[in-house]
Amino acid sequence: MNDISHRAKYAARLARVLDHIYDHLDEPLDIERLAQIAYLSPYHWHRIYHAMYGESVATTVRRLRLHRAAGFLANGSMPIAEIARRSGYSSLQSFTRTFSAVFGIPPAQYRNAGTHTRFRPSLANPGENAMIKRDVVIRDIESFDVLAVDHVGPYMQIGKAFDSLMGWLASRGLLSGEMRMIGLYYDDPSAVKESELRSKAGVYLPRAVDVTGGPVSVASVAGGKYAVLRHQGPYADMAAAYQWLYGEWLVNSGYEAADAPVFEEYLNTPQDTAPSDLLTDICLPLLS
Repeated sequence: MNDISHRAKYAARLARVLDHIYDHLDEPLDIERLAQIAYLSPYHWHRIYHAMYGESVATTVRRLRLHRAAGFLANGSMPIAEIARRSGYSSLQSFTRTFSAVFGIPPAQYRNAGTHTRFRPSLANPGENAMIKRDVVIRDIESFDVLAVDHVGPYMQIGKAFDSLMGWLASRGLLSGEMRMIGLYYDDPSAVKESELRSKAGVYLPRAVDVTGGPVSVASVAGGKYAVLRHQGPYADMAAAYQWLYGEWLVNSGYEAADAPVFEEYLNTPQDTAPSDLLTDICLPLLS
């Protein structure tokens, strides 16, 4: 068995751990249970995890819970105390302290005045937010293919598919600086049940890769004219950005949307970037 096959075996084991974490974010972290899921020694498995993913499992869990908490705050009315409880914190004070350290402001302030709120004035008063309008540029994009893993469910949980894809790439020695991280989104969250939303977590590589016999497929991104909004801030803010892009920019732009899915390109990653500094290009296809 070669080195890549050995690595693929470990990646598959740790992928099961990530699946369990995503599906049980409301539950206490049980290191012994995660070791059992990975079929690895409880004395060593977390070191293997850290070596392969670049962060401890505890850091992964905290990051995912806070990411979800930001979504609850930006896009809903769940009480903050309930968000803290579901995020694994025994007190509102400890949740507030941790959230503030990561996002730069307390949860209540984030809900009322976070970066997602910069899109709200224009929805109520068309013509405002000229600075955001200047952030939309029209680009001609050539068609390209991505290696992709399917995701069905809340768009805020597409990270589960990205983690699966990254593990698959790592097990085959395909991780490189040439990668472009792409998310494809096929449904409107306001028209389709959250549990049925379809998307793909993708990576562009400038060379062909054999995907036979695995969870990875090849998906095509249509070429043509796109309106591109560069979004800076937490992924939880994206719903407001989409509402503004469709509800104000598109209807006032003179363009029409093309019959192709929107895609996002992630210019950095939450593993090594503060939420406020995350950069995402939202790419809306247009009729030429």
